[in-house]
Amino acid sequence: MTSNAAILAIDQGTTNSRAIIFDCTGTPISVAQRELTQHFPQDGWVEHDALDILADTLQVCQTAIDTAISQGYDIQCAGITNQRETTIIWNRDTGIPIHNAIVWQDRRTAEICQSLQDQGHEQLVRDRSGLLLDPYFSASKVSWILDHVDGARGAADRGELAFGTVDSWLLWNLTGGNHRTDASNASRTALFNIHTQEWDDDLLALFNVPRSILPDVLDNCADFGTTNQFGFDLPICGMAGDQQAATFGQACFHPGMLKSTYGTGCFALLNTGDKAVQSTNRLLSTTAWRLDGHVTYALEGSIFIAGAAIQWLRDEMGLIKTAPDSETVASDLTDNGGVYLVPAFTGLGAPWWDPDARGAIYGLTRNTGAAHITRAALESAAYQTRDLLEAMDGDWPGGVTELRVDGGMSDNNWLMQFLANITGARISRPLNTETTALGAAYLAGLQHGIWASLDDIASAWESHQVFEPNMAEPDREALLLGWDQAVQRTLTRVRTH
Repeated sequence: MTSNAAILAIDQGTTNSRAIIFDCTGTPISVAQRELTQHFPQDGWVEHDALDILADTLQVCQTAIDTAISQGYDIQCAGITNQRETTIIWNRDTGIPIHNAIVWQDRRTAEICQSLQDQGHEQLVRDRSGLLLDPYFSASKVSWILDHVDGARGAADRGELAFGTVDSWLLWNLTGGNHRTDASNASRTALFNIHTQEWDDDLLALFNVPRSILPDVLDNCADFGTTNQFGFDLPICGMAGDQQAATFGQACFHPGMLKSTYGTGCFALLNTGDKAVQSTNRLLSTTAWRLDGHVTYALEGSIFIAGAAIQWLRDEMGLIKTAPDSETVASDLTDNGGVYLVPAFTGLGAPWWDPDARGAIYGLTRNTGAAHITRAALESAAYQTRDLLEAMDGDWPGGVTELRVDGGMSDNNWLMQFLANITGARISRPLNTETTALGAAYLAGLQHGIWASLDDIASAWESHQVFEPNMAEPDREALLLGWDQAVQRTLTRVRTH
């Protein structure tokens, strides 16, 4: 492999679309990104314009490619990683979406899911898909679009429509009509049997989704197709949902290894090897990746709002000017002033799964200022991670000693130290925190022969900074008591964990 070989990683996220070119050592050499417009048509509804997603992605790819080529790099393959569960249905002939993309955060199908749960169907969903009956996943979103867009069901029955998560939508447009997805993204739809690794007829019937609209499911390293959108033929060789890609990029290749990504939301994935662990603590069992037909599973805890709370403070409340300002604001305070922010803007995820909960701030006094609310928003990411790790310990005994972190919020040193203090775990941050895009590049590079094995990738991972717990236990317990009380007051459903 030549030293100027490079890989394009397309990282289409919830709040922005990015393209990063990596060289054959996994070092980023060019980056381009555009912020994605969010649409909130009603309370609890979150949408994206799928055509905006496509246009933004094409633009950032071209910019990053042009920069890398001007530096003498030979871009040999591409990988795609994406916001998961976000649902798009389009017309096969025109390529035009029949509705805005319904984002993973969207809660409009809460009543559908509750009705199915009341009818006793959740165990089927858990047994087959590893997931819960929750609006988070794609299945109920697909059903909603087919039921609420005029003529959609008839068009679907006639084979005129295609469904895909964002990876499939991008691949379709990049390759001129290849309708495919990968095993990790398929496993987030609640329509895919993670044990047989096939679309499940019983789940399709439960959600009234016709098989004709579904993409083919490939391994995460596969020949997905070739794009010529950028002036040359570029094979797309790797694909994974963003959290699985980040786990791969963090080289969590062995059972018991754990990573947590702090972006729009927070997602902790624990590698469970070839065993799909069914959680007793309302965590998710999911396909981490499938290579050469062999499946690696993960146990996942999903937090809907992490970095999005900081975005809210900046854009809606005007309490900070930039997201990095939150670190300075939090570190200037000696404590949180008794203030807790429960960021249930779109419900609460694991381990609570309460779609009707809404965000709340507790402990306000006349002494409370913008700094306390900002710090409370940061602290909430650490508290929610502790809830996930506590649940994971019940499903995977042994406890967590090291947590590999990534995502934009992981650059916040104050938060990483607080995370170590609250979880009691060592926090390891790699030199390159763009591990989601890096995971997509690794998958593509494996398929294309740039890397020979997982061992090659694992040997390249190194910790850049470690944060060790240093908080006195009584202080930690007092903070957690305040958090637990705040969550209990926010929940609309009685549930313990």
